[in-house]
Amino acid sequence: MFLFFHLPALTTTLLTSLIAILTLIGIMVRPFQWNEAMMAMAGAALLLLLGLIKPLDAINTLLSEWNVFIFFLGMMALSALVDAAGLFDWLAAQAARLAGGSTRRLLLNTFLLGSFISMILSNDATALILTPIVYTLVTRLRLSVLPFLFACTFIADTASFLLPVSNPINIIVLSAFRLDLWTFLRLLFLPSLVVIGFNIAAFFLLYRQQLKGSFDAKRLPSAQEAIRHKGYFRYTCTVLILVALAYVIASATQFPISLVALSGAMLLLIGALRWKQSTLRDIGGHISWSIFGFIAGMFIVVRAVESTNLTTLFGQLLLHLSGGGTFGTVMVGTAGAALGTNLINNVPMAVVLTSALHSVQHVAPSTHLGFVAATIFGCDLGPNLTTVGSLATVLWLLILRRRNLDVSGLDYFKIGILVTPFMLLIGALLIWLLLP
Repeated sequence: MFLFFHLPALTTTLLTSLIAILTLIGIMVRPFQWNEAMMAMAGAALLLLLGLIKPLDAINTLLSEWNVFIFFLGMMALSALVDAAGLFDWLAAQAARLAGGSTRRLLLNTFLLGSFISMILSNDATALILTPIVYTLVTRLRLSVLPFLFACTFIADTASFLLPVSNPINIIVLSAFRLDLWTFLRLLFLPSLVVIGFNIAAFFLLYRQQLKGSFDAKRLPSAQEAIRHKGYFRYTCTVLILVALAYVIASATQFPISLVALSGAMLLLIGALRWKQSTLRDIGGHISWSIFGFIAGMFIVVRAVESTNLTTLFGQLLLHLSGGGTFGTVMVGTAGAALGTNLINNVPMAVVLTSALHSVQHVAPSTHLGFVAATIFGCDLGPNLTTVGSLATVLWLLILRRRNLDVSGLDYFKIGILVTPFMLLIGALLIWLLLP
């Protein structure tokens, strides 16, 4: 039962703001062992119960974001099916062999492999799939595991703005502002390459002692061992190439990328069933279904806040702090997005900023474009500062804990604070220079 009684505008604003703040705090601290999805849905349910958002508005909000939901479903299914073919194990084995026994070269290849996976299958796939593969590889080689495991999680976010599909955050923002592929690449591709290079160089410096020496190549697994079924393996490689090409075409023509991801997953599923390499139950077990509740809840909460004009005020505050120029726009947008992701996670922060930026579309096109690019950049890269900033990092931590490796938030922050602020600054300066 929904309580649709009339409330004064001020009371509505205060109640909506209070519920939104409590929801965000709940996401951060997760009381009663509730996960992020439960907190987001509880906040949305309370708003609906109190009549602070109408059910029809909530439904229309969720329906309008169909591209985001389908993208998450398609990418998680696609990643699980590619993993079932053994492609990532095969790539890791090849990367280790190409290292030629050099520990430093192996770390470089880990970064390059992580960049490739993030670029075509999203940063979450990198954390979820590459981390256990690399852990198994480096323990077999008797190497120090932390440099390689940190490389997996850092590159997941550092490489997550190479292409629009490289991070679900990109889809959330691009679904609202419809940037064409050329504009996305012109503003973000070069900064991505530069920060990837900086990330690699910084890790070589930070872990120079652990990277000395070499490893015994005889301990490496055979690349053929990774291929579980030759027919399905070849089929998967072919489909993945077609999907990558379709991503580029879809981005260039502004065709929904989510449909490309879902179509690719369907093709791989047909092959997996044909060669009996996976089942619907197996694929369903690899999909984090709670993420849909988390995103749905946050969309409803932010829509309720938007109706109070608070996001409009937030957008105007950002514009005021930026001074109206492109330099201030990019710097304030990047800093605000990066700070927000480490407070409330990058998914809700991207939703909040997207809503706020709708209110400042009257500014000069270059200024608004700077805000949009800075939002993507800050929300994608900013989570490298702490363990709570992105889903990819949360998945990474869970994988390590299953292997009895405990990386504390402080341990992560000690690395993040030495690397991330410099990457944010360098990338933001490049975006500013690339703006029209």
